This record gives sequence, C-alpha cells and structure tokens, in this order.
Amino acid sequence: MSEVTAELVATGAGTVRGLLAADHRVFYGIPYAAPPQGRARFTAPEPYEPWPGVRDATTPGPTAPQAQRDGFGRLDMSPFFGPGWVRDPDYLTVNVWTPRTERAPGHPVMVFVHGGGFVSGSTRSPLYDGSAFARDGVVLVTVTYRLGITGFLDIAGAPRNRGLLDVLGALRWVRDNIAAFGGDPGNVTLFGQSAGATLTAGVLAEPQAQQLIRRVIIQSGNPYGAFTGEQAARVTHAAADALGVDPVLEDFEGISDERLIGAAGGLGGLDLRTADGFDPLVGLSPFSLVCDEQPAVGAHPDVGVLIGTTLEEGNLYLVPQGQFGTSTREDVHALAARVHADPVALVQEYRERHPDADWDRLRSAILGDALFRAGSERFALSRNAYRYEFGWRSTAVDGLLGAAHAVELPFVFDRLDAEVLRGPDALLGPGDVPQALADEMHGAWVRFATTGDPGWAPGEVRRFTEIEVRDSKRADRVPHGNLGVR
Repeated sequence: MSEVTAELVATGAGTVRGLLAADHRVFYGIPYAAPPQGRARFTAPEPYEPWPGVRDATTPGPTAPQAQRDGFGRLDMSPFFGPGWVRDPDYLTVNVWTPRTERAPGHPVMVFVHGGGFVSGSTRSPLYDGSAFARDGVVLVTVTYRLGITGFLDIAGAPRNRGLLDVLGALRWVRDNIAAFGGDPGNVTLFGQSAGATLTAGVLAEPQAQQLIRRVIIQSGNPYGAFTGEQAARVTHAAADALGVDPVLEDFEGISDERLIGAAGGLGGLDLRTADGFDPLVGLSPFSLVCDEQPAVGAHPDVGVLIGTTLEEGNLYLVPQGQFGTSTREDVHALAARVHADPVALVQEYRERHPDADWDRLRSAILGDALFRAGSERFALSRNAYRYEFGWRSTAVDGLLGAAHAVELPFVFDRLDAEVLRGPDALLGPGDVPQALADEMHGAWVRFATTGDPGWAPGEVRRFTEIEVRDSKRADRVPHGNLGVR
C-alpha cells in the first residue's frame, strides 16, 4: 500500500511527522526516553529532551545493540529477529499505527513487546507491522527496549531489569501522549510474545500496572520464568570474567557495546540449576527478568488476562537444527533431568499422556511445556483467565515445523501475505495458509482489546486450528474444554 507524508501530531516532547496510507497512519521511531549512552545504559530510562521544529517519523528507527541473528538452523527467522543492530544510540522509541477514520478519538490501544530471548529482536521486524490493527480500529504501538547485558544483567549499583523499566517508560509515554494519535489512554492492552510475554507478565506485577494498562495478552511466555538472584549472579560473574572486570556498575559503564554484545554471546549454555530450582529457560538464554518472587505471584488481580501457547512450542528448538528425527531415549531423559527433580517419573508421565508419541515428540513436548506451557497454564488457572491454544501446523522444514513457537505471530498481526514468511524454509512454509484463521485470531485480539471479551468464556480454551475456524461460523458451536495440566 502506498504511503505519503501525513499530517503532523504534537507529542509532549515535540511534533512528529508520519505517513498516511489508505486506511491508517504510521509514525516510526518516536522517542519515549533519552538515548542510553555511557553510564546511562545501566540506569533507569530518563525523559527525552524536547526537540524544536518537526521530527521526521516516516522511516523505521534504530534498534537496540545486538548480534546479528537470522536463522534457527534451516529455518529463516530473520522476519522474527529483524535486521539486527541498526546503530544509533537514540533507539528507545515506539512506532505507532493509528486508524484513519472520521469517527471521534478514543480508539482502544494495544502495545506490543517483541521476543528474542532477551538478547535480540526489534520493532523493525516485518511480522510486527501494525496496519491490520489500525485498519480494524486499534491504535497499535510497538516498543524498542534494551537487550542483553545492558537490559538484563544484574549488576551491583544498577537497577534490575532495565529492559522492563524501558517497557514501563514506554507505557507512561502512551498514557501521556496516545490521545494525540486518537487512542484512549484508559483502554490499553499490553501484549508480548516469548521474552516479550515474560516482560508483559513482569509489568503485570508492578505496583503501577493498573494505572498504565487495563489488560494483557501473554503469548508463549512464562509468568514463572524469572531468574532468582542466585541464578542471575552466576550469569553476572560469568560476564564479568569474560570481560575481565568486576561485576559492578563502575566497571561495566566504560565497556563498549561491541564488547558487551560479544560477551553476551559467550554466555550460552550456563548451568543455572540451583538447590532450590531449575533454569526456567532450560539454557536457551542467559537472560531473563530477575525477581525475588515470580511475576505471577505479584500479578495485579484486576487486570484482564488472555494467555496461551502454540501446540508444539518445542519444535522450533529441535526441527530446524536437525534434532527432530534423531532424538533418543537418552536425549529425552537428559532433558527431563534439566527440568524435573524425578526425570524418570516425568518421562513416564509424558509417555502415558502421549502413548503414540515417539522420542522426538516427547522431547518437544517436555521442552515446550518447561519453557512456556506449564507456567502459562498454572497462571491461567490461578485467575480464571481467557485461554487459547494455537494448533495450525506450518509445512516448513520438510513439513516438520508444525505449530512451533512463533508460528502464531503472522496470524495475530494478519501478515500472511508477507512474502518473506513463505517458502520451504520460511516460518509459514510453502503450502496454503488459511486466511480465515488469521481473521479469527486477529479478530479475537481486537475484541479483547476493545471490550475485554475475546469471544469465548474465561477458563475455556479457544483452540485456533483451520478446522475449528470453519466450525466457529456455526451458530451451534460447542465451547472448548480445558487443556490437561500437569
């Protein structure tokens, strides 16, 4: 869709100029906090100094410092991670898509936090184009936040969870400025996927949550996925050793972003199991939130919740790497030992639950549950949340990728037409993709943000599959029952 220069919008820090399309407006790279440079990379976000004149917001802005990350083995994940590090310290920004309409202002607002294992990702990903949300009457905001060591390493003298502080800063910007873009600051839904979903759960546990958001959507995250102080200290000491410094702010503040990125890349595979607990990320990332109690424990009870996972989350971490088709009994028991105190009993439980599954599928199920599903279900049941499960299977990677982690994103954002997502080694695969499923899932997200009701009862599980989208058109459709919980 062609775009032209749009009219101007005045924010609290100055005026911005965006782009105008047939059914929406978009503004890229609007600052919500001052550029994090030097010592400020490790402190709470500061207000942005007002700018004179008009700030151009017609092209995507820079990204947080990060290593280039395109693939998961054979699978092209560049649409998920985005372009890597687009250098400019002025990267604490938001993108805003807003409806082009004659109706009065007061549109529901959705704020999206991207995933990427706390070390990568950006709002420049083609997956996170918000034009479909704006088309359907929602103001969509996407947030850039600090990653890796600057965002999440627990450093003496620096505040914890600086990436989370960035998201909170962006939400305050939304509260103070979104009305100028036609949004209702009293009707804000925060949603995120993967690491972004865990950050969303983190916001839900903050004292100011109810003043900033009305609802949350947690996609393939874990409200019980934070590190303990002991686990975080292991990561901090490993990073300090790699950099040859002491684990204190005064030593870290003088290290270049390039060296910090390099050090973060060498932290993979740390054993974070302790006497009191297991690694909630199973070694896939050395970073997470660091909390004295899990976000789920302190989650605000009056904020509405929609939460769910994909059916085969673990496939993303096995299929593209060629580990799906080669799994053995030993592989499954080794994984079980990383996530459970009695691995033999755990494997037996999964074999009883999935009597027809081979070792590959058992391995994927245990991994996906440990990372995302078990924590999501536990949290959902604790507060009678709206629940979903995404079950459409991608035909990527020789038809094996299935309903893996992240496959639901093109459906939520209604981006099935993006060419970069199609092909034998692309996220959606080479086969037919059901637009009706995107209509249904994207529509449910819009309804939830608008009214608080996605279209089914709390506690029930809406299973998004192609067959059930067809069934959903029937007036006599029977509501779905609950998933089994381990």
